Amino acid sequence: MPELPEVETIRRQLLPLLAGRTVVRAWLLPEAPRLPAHPPDAAAFVSLLEGRRLLSVERRGKYLLFPLNDGNVWVVHLRMTGALVHSAAGATEDRFVRARFHLDDGSLLLYRDVRKLGRMWVVGDPQQVVGKLGPEPLCEGLTAEALRSALTRRRAPVKALLLDQRLVAGLGNIYADEALHEAGLSPLRPGGSLSPAEVERLRQAIVRVLEGATGHGGTSFFAYVDARGQRGRHQLHVRVYRRQGQPCPRCGTAVARTRVGGRSTHYCPACQL
Repeated sequence: MPELPEVETIRRQLLPLLAGRTVVRAWLLPEAPRLPAHPPDAAAFVSLLEGRRLLSVERRGKYLLFPLNDGNVWVVHLRMTGALVHSAAGATEDRFVRARFHLDDGSLLLYRDVRKLGRMWVVGDPQQVVGKLGPEPLCEGLTAEALRSALTRRRAPVKALLLDQRLVAGLGNIYADEALHEAGLSPLRPGGSLSPAEVERLRQAIVRVLEGATGHGGTSFFAYVDARGQRGRHQLHVRVYRRQGQPCPRCGTAVARTRVGGRSTHYCPACQL
């Protein structure tokens, strides 16, 4: 699933291409009936986009937000395999295109999704969709105090807690593993067992890992491509994720793999304590 670095990469690329553009025509694949979450009727959804000007491209957690000139906001969640690709008119499309948005400069915004899991909303208040998300890790919202408060007295493994979007917005499986390794903390530790110093170390590690991955254009182990249709490069720089059996870059011990909260988890059993 695209996490914060991937969605932020797409946002940065789309912003200069879409800000000020008008959606002149929209099309949704009839065989993807779950794509419009609100309104759920495809014709009503399309009518709320056609003729509207895109004012900006914003991000909240793993969601893309497109404020419209009528006061509504178009919200997109890419889920597992979704992608928004900006394309010239007439460019070759594949069978995974589930929606097409024609812009007033002749370009297209294509929504591709292999597994048809992505969702879209057009709402007056985006808080209806993103209101329960926790603080953003790449701004001042994720403080040591906020993170410590979320972990205090929690018995669940810290890895499982980090995947809760109400605790940290945008953090997913890949970067939770990478941040815990960066911080030298075991993913199996109960959240409430972290000392104030360890919580601050974890906060700093989350920020560094997400900033580094964003600088590399995201991670493309699976289906992720950016708004230009290009793969990210951060998979070349991961320290533990999907590296089970390979040496830990810090101490040389073989990276282990286990499951935490039902999710595949990678860590160094020697230097993550």
